[in-house]
Amino acid sequence: MDEKKTAVIFKAFCDENRIRIIQLLRSGEKCACRLLEEINVTQPTLSHHMKILCEAGIVTGRKEGKWTHYSISEKGAKQAQECLKILTSPDDADKCKPCCEK
Repeated sequence: MDEKKTAVIFKAFCDENRIRIIQLLRSGEKCACRLLEEINVTQPTLSHHMKILCEAGIVTGRKEGKWTHYSISEKGAKQAQECLKILTSPDDADKCKPCCEK
């Protein structure tokens, strides 16, 4: 597991506005203009959040005219789920032996 890529993925989930964006995208693709109305941030702030979400692979963007339409990436969502599963599952191979055990 690549720690740098994992950190990028989880950074995407570490902001309440990005969580709100992901929640809005759960119902399907949304235009950036709609997201701006819903989360009440400036356009540059939305662009910053979308860049982080897209770099993490959680969200994909599609240009249409002057607007970008965003949706949750099924592949990216599965990758994030798998990273969380790996990070939170016990790994028997790496268990430490008690220090007094010889």
